[in-house]
Amino acid sequence: MPGGEPPAVASADRPTWRRDVTIFLSGQTVSLFGSMLVQYAVLWHLTLVTQSGAVLAISSVVGFLPQAVVSIFGGVWADRLDRKKLIMGADAVIAATTLALALLMASGMDDLWLIYVALAIRSAGAGIQTPAVAALLPQIVPTDKLMRVNGINGSIQSAMMLLAPAVAAALYASFSIVAVFFVDVVTAVVGIGLLSVLTVPRIVRSAEGPVGYFDDLVGGLRYVASHGFVRWVLGLYAVVFLLIVAPSYLTPLMVVRTFGDEVWKLTVNELAFSIGMLLGGILIAAWSPKNRVSLLLGSTVVFGAQSVAMGFSTNMWVFFALMFSLGLAVPYFATPSMTVLQETVEPEMQGRVFGFVGIVMAVSMPIGMAVFGPLADTFTVQSLLVAAGLALFVVVGLALALPSGRRALASARTSTGDGAAAAAERPTSDVGAEAAGGR
Repeated sequence: MPGGEPPAVASADRPTWRRDVTIFLSGQTVSLFGSMLVQYAVLWHLTLVTQSGAVLAISSVVGFLPQAVVSIFGGVWADRLDRKKLIMGADAVIAATTLALALLMASGMDDLWLIYVALAIRSAGAGIQTPAVAALLPQIVPTDKLMRVNGINGSIQSAMMLLAPAVAAALYASFSIVAVFFVDVVTAVVGIGLLSVLTVPRIVRSAEGPVGYFDDLVGGLRYVASHGFVRWVLGLYAVVFLLIVAPSYLTPLMVVRTFGDEVWKLTVNELAFSIGMLLGGILIAAWSPKNRVSLLLGSTVVFGAQSVAMGFSTNMWVFFALMFSLGLAVPYFATPSMTVLQETVEPEMQGRVFGFVGIVMAVSMPIGMAVFGPLADTFTVQSLLVAAGLALFVVVGLALALPSGRRALASARTSTGDGAAAAAERPTSDVGAEAAGGR
Protein backbone atom coordinates (compact mmCIF):
# COMPACT_ATOMS: atom_id res chain seq x y z
CA MET A 1 0.00 0.00 0.00
CA PRO A 2 1.21 3.50 -0.64
CA GLY A 3 3.11 4.84 2.30
CA GLY A 4 3.48 1.46 4.02
CA GLU A 5 1.35 -0.05 6.76
CA PRO A 6 0.38 2.30 9.60
CA PRO A 7 1.88 1.28 12.93
CA ALA A 8 -0.51 -0.54 15.27
CA VAL A 9 -0.78 0.72 18.84
CA ALA A 10 -1.53 -1.62 21.77
CA SER A 11 -3.59 -0.76 24.85
CA ALA A 12 -0.46 -0.71 27.01
CA ASP A 13 0.91 2.19 24.96
CA ARG A 14 -2.14 4.32 25.87
CA PRO A 15 -2.93 3.60 29.54
CA THR A 16 -5.50 6.44 29.78
CA TRP A 17 -7.35 5.53 26.58
CA ARG A 18 -10.59 4.57 28.39
CA ARG A 19 -10.73 7.96 30.14
CA ASP A 20 -9.88 9.78 26.90
CA VAL A 21 -12.51 7.90 24.90
CA THR A 22 -15.15 8.54 27.57
CA ILE A 23 -14.44 12.28 27.54
CA PHE A 24 -14.34 12.46 23.74
CA LEU A 25 -17.52 10.45 23.12
CA SER A 26 -19.35 12.31 25.91
CA GLY A 27 -18.53 15.66 24.33
CA GLN A 28 -19.45 14.48 20.84
CA THR A 29 -22.71 12.95 22.09
CA VAL A 30 -23.83 16.18 23.77
CA SER A 31 -22.91 18.21 20.69
CA LEU A 32 -24.59 15.72 18.34
CA PHE A 33 -27.77 15.79 20.41
CA GLY A 34 -28.04 19.56 20.03
CA SER A 35 -27.39 19.37 16.29
CA MET A 36 -30.11 16.73 15.86
CA LEU A 37 -32.58 18.90 17.76
CA VAL A 38 -31.94 21.72 15.28
CA GLN A 39 -32.18 19.35 12.31
CA TYR A 40 -35.66 18.11 13.28
CA ALA A 41 -36.93 21.48 14.47
CA VAL A 42 -35.93 23.28 11.27
CA LEU A 43 -37.52 20.56 9.12
CA TRP A 44 -40.80 20.77 11.04
CA HIS A 45 -40.73 24.58 11.17
CA LEU A 46 -40.28 24.93 7.41
CA THR A 47 -42.93 22.29 6.74
CA LEU A 48 -45.52 23.85 9.04
CA VAL A 49 -44.85 27.48 8.14
CA THR A 50 -44.45 27.21 4.36
CA GLN A 51 -46.00 23.83 3.41
CA SER A 52 -43.81 24.14 0.33
CA GLY A 53 -41.94 21.29 -1.34
CA ALA A 54 -39.65 23.80 -3.02
CA VAL A 55 -38.64 25.26 0.34
CA LEU A 56 -37.84 21.81 1.70
CA ALA A 57 -35.82 21.02 -1.43
CA ILE A 58 -33.79 24.24 -1.06
CA SER A 59 -33.18 23.51 2.62
CA SER A 60 -31.90 20.03 1.70
CA VAL A 61 -29.50 21.47 -0.87
CA VAL A 62 -28.08 24.12 1.47
CA GLY A 63 -27.90 21.49 4.21
CA PHE A 64 -25.92 18.93 2.16
CA LEU A 65 -24.00 20.71 -0.60
CA PRO A 66 -21.68 22.90 1.52
CA GLN A 67 -20.55 19.84 3.50
CA ALA A 68 -19.74 17.99 0.28
CA VAL A 69 -17.71 20.91 -1.07
CA VAL A 70 -15.91 21.72 2.17
CA SER A 71 -15.11 18.11 3.14
CA ILE A 72 -12.14 17.81 0.79
CA PHE A 73 -10.59 20.99 2.22
CA GLY A 74 -11.58 19.97 5.75
CA GLY A 75 -9.73 16.71 5.24
CA VAL A 76 -6.53 18.57 4.33
CA TRP A 77 -6.88 20.83 7.38
CA ALA A 78 -7.38 17.74 9.56
CA ASP A 79 -3.97 16.46 8.39
CA ARG A 80 -2.21 19.84 8.69
CA LEU A 81 -3.65 21.28 11.90
CA ASP A 82 -4.40 20.19 15.46
CA ARG A 83 -7.50 18.01 15.03
CA LYS A 84 -8.82 18.74 18.51
CA LYS A 85 -8.67 22.50 17.99
CA LEU A 86 -10.20 22.09 14.52
CA ILE A 87 -13.21 20.25 15.96
CA MET A 88 -13.58 22.84 18.73
CA GLY A 89 -13.31 25.71 16.25
CA ALA A 90 -15.92 24.24 13.90
CA ASP A 91 -18.26 23.62 16.83
CA ALA A 92 -17.77 27.20 18.03
CA VAL A 93 -18.57 28.68 14.60
CA ILE A 94 -21.69 26.50 14.30
CA ALA A 95 -22.80 27.53 17.81
CA ALA A 96 -22.19 31.23 17.09
CA THR A 97 -24.20 30.97 13.87
CA THR A 98 -27.07 29.25 15.68
CA LEU A 99 -26.99 31.86 18.47
CA ALA A 100 -27.12 34.69 15.92
CA LEU A 101 -30.10 33.07 14.18
CA ALA A 102 -31.86 32.59 17.53
CA LEU A 103 -31.38 36.25 18.49
CA LEU A 104 -32.53 37.48 15.07
CA MET A 105 -35.66 35.31 15.11
CA ALA A 106 -36.40 36.30 18.71
CA SER A 107 -36.33 39.94 17.58
CA GLY A 108 -38.94 39.22 14.91
CA MET A 109 -36.78 38.56 11.84
CA ASP A 110 -37.94 35.24 10.38
CA ASP A 111 -36.99 35.53 6.69
CA LEU A 112 -36.29 32.18 5.05
CA TRP A 113 -32.93 33.32 3.75
CA LEU A 114 -31.67 33.63 7.33
CA ILE A 115 -32.43 29.97 7.95
CA TYR A 116 -30.83 29.00 4.62
CA VAL A 117 -27.63 30.89 5.49
CA ALA A 118 -27.48 29.30 8.93
CA LEU A 119 -28.04 25.82 7.45
CA ALA A 120 -25.27 26.41 4.91
CA ILE A 121 -22.77 27.54 7.58
CA ARG A 122 -23.69 24.59 9.81
CA SER A 123 -23.21 22.24 6.84
CA ALA A 124 -19.82 23.75 6.03
CA GLY A 125 -18.83 23.35 9.68
CA ALA A 126 -19.76 19.67 9.48
CA GLY A 127 -17.52 19.37 6.42
CA ILE A 128 -14.61 20.57 8.55
CA GLN A 129 -15.54 18.70 11.71
CA THR A 130 -16.46 15.24 10.39
CA PRO A 131 -13.06 14.26 8.85
CA ALA A 132 -11.27 15.58 11.94
CA VAL A 133 -13.45 13.51 14.30
CA ALA A 134 -12.94 10.31 12.29
CA ALA A 135 -9.17 10.89 12.08
CA LEU A 136 -8.79 11.85 15.76
CA LEU A 137 -10.27 8.63 17.15
CA PRO A 138 -7.26 6.44 16.16
CA GLN A 139 -5.02 8.94 17.98
CA ILE A 140 -6.64 8.13 21.33
CA VAL A 141 -7.91 4.56 20.77
CA PRO A 142 -5.59 1.52 20.63
CA THR A 143 -5.74 -0.21 17.24
CA ASP A 144 -7.20 -3.42 18.67
CA LYS A 145 -10.06 -1.47 20.32
CA LEU A 146 -11.13 0.63 17.32
CA MET A 147 -13.91 -1.71 16.20
CA ARG A 148 -15.47 -1.76 19.66
CA VAL A 149 -15.24 2.02 20.15
CA ASN A 150 -16.70 2.68 16.69
CA GLY A 151 -19.53 0.29 17.52
CA ILE A 152 -20.23 2.11 20.79
CA ASN A 153 -20.15 5.45 18.97
CA GLY A 154 -22.62 4.11 16.40
CA SER A 155 -24.94 2.90 19.16
CA ILE A 156 -24.85 6.32 20.80
CA GLN A 157 -25.74 7.99 17.51
CA SER A 158 -28.65 5.56 17.03
CA ALA A 159 -29.89 6.31 20.55
CA MET A 160 -29.78 10.02 19.76
CA MET A 161 -31.90 9.33 16.66
CA LEU A 162 -34.57 7.90 18.97
CA LEU A 163 -34.36 10.57 21.67
CA ALA A 164 -33.82 13.76 19.65
CA PRO A 165 -37.17 13.83 17.74
CA ALA A 166 -39.16 13.50 20.97
CA VAL A 167 -37.21 16.24 22.76
CA ALA A 168 -37.30 18.50 19.69
CA ALA A 169 -41.06 18.05 19.42
CA ALA A 170 -41.57 18.87 23.11
CA LEU A 171 -39.41 22.01 22.93
CA TYR A 172 -40.92 23.18 19.64
CA ALA A 173 -44.51 22.62 20.79
CA SER A 174 -44.06 24.09 24.28
CA PHE A 175 -41.86 27.05 23.41
CA SER A 176 -40.61 27.82 19.88
CA ILE A 177 -37.87 27.00 17.43
CA VAL A 178 -35.78 29.72 19.10
CA ALA A 179 -35.71 27.64 22.30
CA VAL A 180 -34.32 24.71 20.32
CA PHE A 181 -31.56 26.95 18.96
CA PHE A 182 -30.58 28.08 22.48
CA VAL A 183 -30.40 24.44 23.65
CA ASP A 184 -28.09 23.67 20.72
CA VAL A 185 -25.78 26.53 21.74
CA VAL A 186 -25.60 25.18 25.30
CA THR A 187 -24.83 21.63 24.13
CA ALA A 188 -22.10 22.95 21.83
CA VAL A 189 -20.47 24.83 24.73
CA VAL A 190 -20.56 21.67 26.87
CA GLY A 191 -19.07 19.61 24.03
CA ILE A 192 -16.27 22.13 23.48
CA GLY A 193 -15.54 22.24 27.21
CA LEU A 194 -15.21 18.45 27.48
CA LEU A 195 -12.99 18.27 24.41
CA SER A 196 -10.74 21.04 25.74
CA VAL A 197 -9.56 18.88 28.67
CA LEU A 198 -8.57 16.00 26.39
CA THR A 199 -4.89 15.40 25.65
CA VAL A 200 -4.38 14.13 22.09
CA PRO A 201 -1.04 12.71 20.85
CA ARG A 202 0.54 14.76 18.08
CA ILE A 203 0.72 13.32 14.57
CA VAL A 204 4.28 13.32 13.21
CA ARG A 205 4.35 13.85 9.46
CA SER A 206 6.79 11.76 7.48
CA ALA A 207 7.36 14.41 4.80
CA GLU A 208 10.64 16.31 5.09
CA GLY A 209 10.49 20.10 5.09
CA PRO A 210 7.41 22.34 4.83
CA VAL A 211 4.60 21.19 2.56
CA GLY A 212 2.11 23.63 1.05
CA TYR A 213 -1.65 23.33 1.42
CA PHE A 214 -2.24 22.51 -2.23
CA ASP A 215 0.63 20.02 -2.14
CA ASP A 216 -1.26 18.25 0.63
CA LEU A 217 -4.48 18.43 -1.37
CA VAL A 218 -2.85 16.93 -4.45
CA GLY A 219 -1.12 14.37 -2.25
CA GLY A 220 -4.47 13.28 -0.89
CA LEU A 221 -5.91 12.91 -4.39
CA ARG A 222 -2.91 10.87 -5.48
CA TYR A 223 -3.11 8.72 -2.38
CA VAL A 224 -6.75 7.79 -3.01
CA ALA A 225 -6.08 7.28 -6.73
CA SER A 226 -3.18 4.90 -6.06
CA HIS A 227 -4.62 3.08 -3.04
CA GLY A 228 -6.71 0.23 -4.41
CA PHE A 229 -8.49 -0.67 -1.19
CA VAL A 230 -9.41 2.93 -0.28
CA ARG A 231 -10.87 3.36 -3.78
CA TRP A 232 -12.80 0.12 -3.31
CA VAL A 233 -14.30 1.24 0.03
CA LEU A 234 -15.25 4.65 -1.37
CA GLY A 235 -16.90 2.95 -4.34
CA LEU A 236 -18.82 0.63 -2.03
CA TYR A 237 -19.98 3.62 0.03
CA ALA A 238 -21.24 5.34 -3.11
CA VAL A 239 -23.09 2.25 -4.33
CA VAL A 240 -24.75 1.57 -0.97
CA PHE A 241 -25.86 5.19 -0.57
CA LEU A 242 -27.19 5.26 -4.14
CA LEU A 243 -28.95 1.89 -4.15
CA ILE A 244 -29.95 1.34 -0.50
CA VAL A 245 -29.94 4.56 1.51
CA ALA A 246 -31.74 6.66 -1.12
CA PRO A 247 -34.55 4.14 -1.83
CA SER A 248 -34.99 3.55 1.92
CA TYR A 249 -36.09 7.20 2.21
CA LEU A 250 -39.09 6.23 0.08
CA THR A 251 -40.35 3.61 2.55
CA PRO A 252 -42.75 6.08 4.26
CA LEU A 253 -44.30 6.64 0.84
CA MET A 254 -44.67 2.88 0.42
CA VAL A 255 -46.29 2.59 3.86
CA VAL A 256 -48.83 5.30 3.02
CA ARG A 257 -49.65 3.88 -0.42
CA THR A 258 -49.84 0.24 0.64
CA PHE A 259 -50.78 0.06 4.31
CA GLY A 260 -52.58 3.35 5.00
CA ASP A 261 -51.77 6.93 5.95
CA GLU A 262 -52.19 6.69 9.73
CA VAL A 263 -49.43 8.55 11.55
CA TRP A 264 -48.71 5.64 13.91
CA LYS A 265 -47.73 3.46 10.96
CA LEU A 266 -45.16 6.00 9.81
CA THR A 267 -43.91 6.25 13.38
CA VAL A 268 -43.51 2.47 13.72
CA ASN A 269 -41.67 2.42 10.39
CA GLU A 270 -39.07 4.91 11.67
CA LEU A 271 -38.84 3.37 15.14
CA ALA A 272 -38.28 -0.13 13.73
CA PHE A 273 -35.30 1.08 11.72
CA SER A 274 -33.81 3.19 14.53
CA ILE A 275 -34.20 0.48 17.19
CA GLY A 276 -32.59 -2.00 14.81
CA MET A 277 -29.62 0.34 14.34
CA LEU A 278 -29.26 0.80 18.09
CA LEU A 279 -29.30 -2.95 18.76
CA GLY A 280 -26.92 -3.62 15.86
CA GLY A 281 -24.43 -1.11 17.23
CA ILE A 282 -24.57 -2.69 20.68
CA LEU A 283 -24.05 -6.18 19.25
CA ILE A 284 -21.09 -5.23 17.09
CA ALA A 285 -19.48 -3.34 19.99
CA ALA A 286 -19.83 -6.42 22.20
CA TRP A 287 -18.73 -8.86 19.50
CA SER A 288 -15.97 -6.74 17.90
CA PRO A 289 -15.41 -9.12 14.93
CA LYS A 290 -11.94 -9.32 13.43
CA ASN A 291 -12.54 -9.86 9.72
CA ARG A 292 -13.68 -6.41 8.65
CA VAL A 293 -13.60 -7.05 4.89
CA SER A 294 -15.81 -10.15 4.97
CA LEU A 295 -18.25 -8.28 7.21
CA LEU A 296 -18.37 -5.38 4.74
CA LEU A 297 -19.17 -7.69 1.84
CA GLY A 298 -21.62 -9.77 3.83
CA SER A 299 -23.58 -6.76 5.06
CA THR A 300 -23.76 -5.36 1.52
CA VAL A 301 -25.24 -8.63 0.25
CA VAL A 302 -27.69 -8.60 3.16
CA PHE A 303 -28.73 -5.06 2.20
CA GLY A 304 -29.57 -6.27 -1.30
CA ALA A 305 -31.57 -9.25 0.00
CA GLN A 306 -33.49 -7.07 2.45
CA SER A 307 -34.31 -4.51 -0.23
CA VAL A 308 -35.72 -7.24 -2.49
CA ALA A 309 -37.69 -8.78 0.39
CA MET A 310 -39.14 -5.39 1.35
CA GLY A 311 -40.27 -4.90 -2.22
CA PHE A 312 -42.13 -8.22 -2.21
CA SER A 313 -43.62 -7.88 1.29
CA THR A 314 -47.40 -7.49 1.35
CA ASN A 315 -47.95 -7.76 5.11
CA MET A 316 -47.42 -4.57 7.10
CA TRP A 317 -45.84 -6.25 10.13
CA VAL A 318 -43.52 -8.30 7.94
CA PHE A 319 -42.45 -5.04 6.30
CA PHE A 320 -41.79 -3.43 9.69
CA ALA A 321 -39.76 -6.50 10.70
CA LEU A 322 -37.68 -6.08 7.55
CA MET A 323 -37.16 -2.39 8.37
CA PHE A 324 -35.93 -3.48 11.80
CA SER A 325 -33.53 -6.01 10.23
CA LEU A 326 -32.30 -3.36 7.77
CA GLY A 327 -31.48 -1.07 10.69
CA LEU A 328 -29.86 -3.99 12.50
CA ALA A 329 -27.55 -4.57 9.49
CA VAL A 330 -26.44 -0.93 9.10
CA PRO A 331 -23.79 -1.01 11.89
CA TYR A 332 -22.33 -4.16 10.32
CA PHE A 333 -21.50 -2.04 7.29
CA ALA A 334 -20.82 1.39 8.81
CA THR A 335 -18.62 0.31 11.73
CA PRO A 336 -16.27 -2.07 9.84
CA SER A 337 -15.90 0.38 6.95
CA MET A 338 -14.88 3.18 9.32
CA THR A 339 -12.59 0.87 11.30
CA VAL A 340 -10.88 -0.67 8.29
CA LEU A 341 -9.96 2.76 6.95
CA GLN A 342 -8.65 3.85 10.35
CA GLU A 343 -6.55 0.67 10.52
CA THR A 344 -5.33 0.79 6.91
CA VAL A 345 -4.65 4.45 6.18
CA GLU A 346 -1.56 6.15 7.62
CA PRO A 347 -2.46 8.57 10.47
CA GLU A 348 -1.15 11.61 8.59
CA MET A 349 -3.44 10.83 5.61
CA GLN A 350 -6.64 9.96 7.46
CA GLY A 351 -8.09 13.47 7.48
CA ARG A 352 -7.96 13.66 3.70
CA VAL A 353 -9.31 10.14 3.21
CA PHE A 354 -12.25 10.76 5.55
CA GLY A 355 -12.81 14.05 3.72
CA PHE A 356 -13.41 12.02 0.57
CA VAL A 357 -15.70 9.68 2.52
CA GLY A 358 -17.72 12.73 3.57
CA ILE A 359 -17.98 13.88 -0.04
CA VAL A 360 -19.18 10.48 -1.23
CA MET A 361 -21.81 10.29 1.51
CA ALA A 362 -23.00 13.89 1.05
CA VAL A 363 -23.29 13.59 -2.74
CA SER A 364 -24.43 10.00 -3.35
CA MET A 365 -27.64 10.12 -1.33
CA PRO A 366 -29.05 13.31 -2.95
CA ILE A 367 -28.15 11.90 -6.39
CA GLY A 368 -29.95 8.68 -5.51
CA MET A 369 -33.00 10.63 -4.36
CA ALA A 370 -32.92 12.70 -7.55
CA VAL A 371 -33.17 9.44 -9.50
CA PHE A 372 -35.52 7.35 -7.35
CA GLY A 373 -37.77 10.20 -6.21
CA PRO A 374 -39.24 11.02 -9.66
CA LEU A 375 -39.34 7.30 -10.54
CA ALA A 376 -41.56 6.72 -7.51
CA ASP A 377 -44.22 8.87 -9.20
CA THR A 378 -44.18 6.55 -12.22
CA PHE A 379 -43.45 3.15 -10.69
CA THR A 380 -44.32 1.55 -7.36
CA VAL A 381 -41.86 1.92 -4.50
CA GLN A 382 -41.89 -1.88 -4.22
CA SER A 383 -40.56 -2.27 -7.76
CA LEU A 384 -37.83 0.29 -7.09
CA LEU A 385 -36.74 -1.53 -3.93
CA VAL A 386 -36.53 -4.83 -5.81
CA ALA A 387 -34.59 -3.23 -8.68
CA ALA A 388 -32.18 -1.51 -6.28
CA GLY A 389 -31.54 -4.76 -4.39
CA LEU A 390 -30.87 -6.74 -7.57
CA ALA A 391 -28.59 -3.98 -8.85
CA LEU A 392 -26.61 -4.19 -5.61
CA PHE A 393 -26.07 -7.93 -6.17
CA VAL A 394 -24.68 -7.16 -9.62
CA VAL A 395 -22.31 -4.48 -8.30
CA VAL A 396 -20.99 -6.74 -5.51
CA GLY A 397 -20.47 -9.52 -8.05
CA LEU A 398 -18.47 -7.18 -10.28
CA ALA A 399 -16.44 -5.92 -7.31
CA LEU A 400 -15.43 -9.49 -6.53
CA ALA A 401 -14.89 -10.54 -10.13
CA LEU A 402 -12.73 -7.68 -11.36
CA PRO A 403 -8.96 -8.20 -10.91
CA SER A 404 -8.60 -4.76 -9.32
CA GLY A 405 -11.23 -5.66 -6.73
CA ARG A 406 -9.57 -8.97 -5.88
CA ARG A 407 -6.19 -7.26 -5.52
CA ALA A 408 -7.65 -4.60 -3.25
CA LEU A 409 -9.35 -7.16 -1.03
CA ALA A 410 -6.27 -9.37 -0.82
CA SER A 411 -4.18 -6.34 0.12
CA ALA A 412 -6.67 -5.27 2.80
CA ARG A 413 -6.86 -8.72 4.39
CA THR A 414 -3.11 -8.63 5.05
CA SER A 415 -3.42 -5.40 7.06
CA THR A 416 -6.77 -5.77 8.84
CA GLY A 417 -8.76 -8.34 10.74
CA ASP A 418 -6.72 -10.84 12.75
CA GLY A 419 -3.52 -9.39 11.31
CA ALA A 420 -4.27 -5.98 12.75
CA ALA A 421 -5.07 -7.43 16.14
CA ALA A 422 -1.85 -9.41 16.14
CA ALA A 423 0.11 -6.35 15.09
CA ALA A 424 -1.31 -4.44 18.04
CA GLU A 425 0.26 -6.99 20.38
CA ARG A 426 3.73 -6.72 18.87
CA PRO A 427 6.33 -4.33 20.25
CA THR A 428 5.81 -0.83 18.86
CA SER A 429 9.41 -0.70 17.63
CA ASP A 430 8.89 -3.79 15.47
CA VAL A 431 5.70 -2.42 13.98
CA GLY A 432 7.34 0.94 13.29
CA ALA A 433 10.30 -0.74 11.59
CA GLU A 434 7.96 -2.78 9.42
CA ALA A 435 5.99 0.33 8.45
CA ALA A 436 9.17 2.23 7.66
CA GLY A 437 10.27 -0.58 5.37
CA GLY A 438 7.08 -0.57 3.35
CA ARG A 439 5.21 -3.69 2.36
